[in-house]
Amino acid sequence: MPRTALRICPLCEATCGLALTIEGTTVTAARGDGDDVFSRGFVCPKGASFGAVDSDPDRLRTPLVRRDGELREATWQEAFDAVAAGIRPAVERYGPHAVGVVLGNPNVHTVAGALYPPVLLGALGTRSLFTASTLDQMPKHVSSGLLFGDANAIPVPDLDRTDHLLLIGANPLESNGSLCTAPDFPGRLKALRARGGTLTVIDPRRTRTARLADRHVAIRPGTDALLLAAMSHVLFEEDLVDLGALAPHVTGVTELADAVRDFTPESVAAACDVDAGVTRALARELAAAPTAAVYGRIGSCTVPHGTLASWLVDVLNVLTGNLDRPGGALFPQAATDRTPRPAGPGRGFALGRWRSRVSGHPEAKGELPLSALAEEIDTVTDEGEPVRALITVAANPVLSAPDGDRLDKALASLDFMVSVDPYLNETSRHAHVVLPPPPPAQSPHHDFAFNTLAVRNQVRYTRPAVPLEPGRMAETEILARLVLAATGMHGADPAAVDAMVIEQTLGKAVREPHSPVHGRDPGELTARLTGENGPERRLDMMLRLGPYGDGFGVRPDGLTLQRLLAHPHGIDLGPLRPRLPQPLRTRSGKVELLPEPIADDLPRLRRALAERPDGIVLVGRRHLRSNNSWMHNIPPLTGGSNRCTLHLHPDDAERLGVRNGEPVRVKGAGGEVTAPAEVTGTVRPGVVSLPHGWGHDRPGTRLTHAAGDPGVNVNQLLDGSLLDPLSGNAVLNGVPVELAPAT
Repeated sequence: MPRTALRICPLCEATCGLALTIEGTTVTAARGDGDDVFSRGFVCPKGASFGAVDSDPDRLRTPLVRRDGELREATWQEAFDAVAAGIRPAVERYGPHAVGVVLGNPNVHTVAGALYPPVLLGALGTRSLFTASTLDQMPKHVSSGLLFGDANAIPVPDLDRTDHLLLIGANPLESNGSLCTAPDFPGRLKALRARGGTLTVIDPRRTRTARLADRHVAIRPGTDALLLAAMSHVLFEEDLVDLGALAPHVTGVTELADAVRDFTPESVAAACDVDAGVTRALARELAAAPTAAVYGRIGSCTVPHGTLASWLVDVLNVLTGNLDRPGGALFPQAATDRTPRPAGPGRGFALGRWRSRVSGHPEAKGELPLSALAEEIDTVTDEGEPVRALITVAANPVLSAPDGDRLDKALASLDFMVSVDPYLNETSRHAHVVLPPPPPAQSPHHDFAFNTLAVRNQVRYTRPAVPLEPGRMAETEILARLVLAATGMHGADPAAVDAMVIEQTLGKAVREPHSPVHGRDPGELTARLTGENGPERRLDMMLRLGPYGDGFGVRPDGLTLQRLLAHPHGIDLGPLRPRLPQPLRTRSGKVELLPEPIADDLPRLRRALAERPDGIVLVGRRHLRSNNSWMHNIPPLTGGSNRCTLHLHPDDAERLGVRNGEPVRVKGAGGEVTAPAEVTGTVRPGVVSLPHGWGHDRPGTRLTHAAGDPGVNVNQLLDGSLLDPLSGNAVLNGVPVELAPAT
C-alpha cells in the first residue's frame, strides 16, 4: 500500500514542504504539504518532480576510483583509502594551501553540506577555498559585512506586510527567490498588489516578474549602482531622508550625502538609459510609501559594481527608515542561530586578509574568487605552491565558472582530486575518487542557511522519507569520513567528528557569560542531547542553545529536537521582528553607512558615468524548472521554456539578419558558442540573453538525458578577468559580445 511521508524540498531556496507518496522505497508522487507552517501547500514544478530527481537512473550508486586512467566502481573502504593516500601527501609535501576546496550551491540545501565543510576547512587549514558565492551573491555578503559588521546579517524584504516593493535584478517568479527564502513568492507578490501595494521591477528583460509589476524600468545592464546612487541623491536633494527610529543606530549620513552628490538623475540618465524624471519618481515613491523595501539579487550582484549596488539597496532602506521595521527589510532569526549576544561594538568585517597567489585577488569572507581557480592550479609563481589537490563538494565549476575550457584542462593536471557528487558531470569526471551521496528521499533535511534568510521565522525538520538503500552511505557519514581521511585520521570512527564538534561547542558555550548554559558542566549537557545519530544530536544542541531554545532546561517551553519532531509540519515562530542593534557587529556598534572600502570604490563608479557599451551586451536568465546545472538530466524538467536559446530583440535580429530558430554565433572574450535564436520583445534592444548551467556535451560524463540536448555554456564567453574588485564576484552580466548568423 502507498504511504505518505513529509519532506522539505531541497531543490531551490523556497524550501517548500512536500507530501511524498511512496510505494515500497520509491517516491511515486509529490505534492505540496497543505499543513506546512511556511509553504502552506505551495509547490513548483521542481518540487512536483521530486520523484524523478530522486530516481534518476544516472545517479551514481557506488564510489568510483580511478585505476589505470579509468574511473571504476569500488568499495567505500577502497574509496576512502584512496582519498587518504591522495590528500595527505599533498598537505605534507606542499603545505595546506596546496589543497583547494570547492563548495557548490547544493551544499546549502543539505544537512551534511551545512555541518561538515566548516569542520573540513578548519582541520585542513587551507586558504584555497572557492565557492559558488563568488558567482552570484558575494557582493551582498561583503556589503552586509561592511554595513553591519557581519557578512551573514542580510536583511530581507517583509513581503507579507510591505506597501511598496522595489526589485532590482531579481526575477523571483522564475527563481523562486534568492537570499530571500519565501515559498510562493509569486503569490506573495500578487497579494501585495491585491492589498493596494506597489511593485516596481528594474530589469533589462521584461521577465515574468516584470510583467506582474506596476512599473517596469528596462535599465541598461550593469548600471544598477548608478541608478540606486541617483535615487539616494534625490532623497537628500529633496529632503526626503527620514531615518525614523533607526537614527540612533546609524552613523555616516552626512558623509553619505557628500558621497552621492555627483550622482544626479540627469548625470546617470545616459549611462542607465533611464529618464531622469523616472529616477526621481522612483525615489519619491519609495519615500512616500507607508512602508517599503528594496531588494536586489543576482542581476545586480554579477556586474562590475556589484558590491556598490548591494550596498545601495540597504542604503535606500536606511534613508527611508525602512530597515528593521515591519513592512520594510528585517533581519530574520533562525532557530539554529547562535545564542544572541548583548548589543554592542564588535570586531567588524575585514576584507583582503590574504590574497590569491597569482593575480592577488583579496579574500572575501574567507573565500577566493572561483574565477581564479584555474590559474591557481595551472600557473607557477614565486608566491607559493599551486593547488595540487582538490576537494569538490556538490560543485560543477566547469559549467558554472568563467572559461570552463581552461578550468577543464587545469583539473586534468591535478595530482589528486576527490568529488562528492551524485553524478559524473563535467567537473567530477576529472576526479580520482567520486563519493556519491544518496538520493534526497534517503536523507534528512533542515534548512540551516535558508532559515537565516526566511521572510517568516519558523523551524522544520524531516527525517529520511525512505531507509538508506543497501550499499549506500549517508551523506553525513561520507563527509565525516572525508574529514578524517583528509586530515590524517583515516580509519577513525566517523562519529568522532560529531562528538568533537559537540565537545568544542558546549565547552565554549559554558564559558560565555550571555549563554543560557554559562557555568554548567559540558559533560552533563552532552548527556542530555537526543537524536538517532551525531548529526541529529548536533541539531538538538543548536536548537537548545539558539534564540528559541530551552537552554538545556532553563526555558521549559523552548525548542529541542524532540519538540520539533512532535511537529512534523514545522513550528511557526512568528513574523520577522525589529532586532537592532543586537545583530550589529561593527566596531562602532552602529550601521556604518559609508564604510571606507565603499568610499574608496566610489571614484570607479563616478568614472562609469561616462561609459557607454558599444554594440550588444549579454545577460543571463533563470528557468523555473531548473537550478544552475543541476536538473537538465531530469526529463520532466526540460523542454518547453526551459531551453538554451539566445533571446534577442526583433530590431537587433533584423539588423543582424537573424531569423527566429536559426543558429547564431556569439563571441566573447573567453570564446564563442552557437545557439538557436529566439526573437522576443522581452529583452531590450542591444541586449541578448543566454541561460546559465548548460553545455552538457563534454566526453566522459554520465548525464544521458542532458547530453541529448546539451545546450551551450554561456560562461565560456567570459575569460574570468572581469571581477567586482571588492567581493571578487565574477561579472556575468552586461558583458560585450559579438553576434553573427552561423550560416
